[in-house]
Amino acid sequence: MNRTLLLYAFLVPLSFVPWLIPASFWGHVLIVLVAYLLVPFVVSTALGFRPDELGLKFPNRRGLKLFLLLFALSTPLSLYGTTIPSMRSYYPIFSYSGPLTFLLGELGMGLIMLAHEAFYRGFLLFPLARKNETLAIILQNIPYTLVHIGKPEVEIPYAFIAGIIFAKMDLEGESFLPSFLLHWFGSALFDVLCVL
Repeated sequence: MNRTLLLYAFLVPLSFVPWLIPASFWGHVLIVLVAYLLVPFVVSTALGFRPDELGLKFPNRRGLKLFLLLFALSTPLSLYGTTIPSMRSYYPIFSYSGPLTFLLGELGMGLIMLAHEAFYRGFLLFPLARKNETLAIILQNIPYTLVHIGKPEVEIPYAFIAGIIFAKMDLEGESFLPSFLLHWFGSALFDVLCVL
């Protein structure tokens, strides 16, 4: 088995680890960082992957432009999402008692989003995309969509579509950072809209 398939085969089961371990919000942040960032980095390094082969680098200009465009285009979707009762009652997923604890919660969400995007759009996507881009997009998107089960139902098809868009954007940008920024900023905007 070549190292790309070995990496994918080892990492895919980690997709479900954070969702199988009950934890507080900050405990979940720690679990996600370990399962989606630390362990994959150690495994990929042991298999001889360089960070740039995993999309772990600063994006090119095209990636940054796509992030800005898609963030602008996603804002009306966020506004619409606030009209869905199940979404408004689910978000934000952290508890807060004022502006400071809300900001800390959003920073925690940023860590979760960083780990998610590094895992799905970095470790799982980039090595496979060198062999077959279409297959890589599908193979990273299946577990990404599945981990959204249990959230409001509308999120499952949305996650499937977003996973494809995020993957294409990151491959264009040669980095997972555009999807990280889009995921985090979009999530933070939605939380703010739900609170307001």
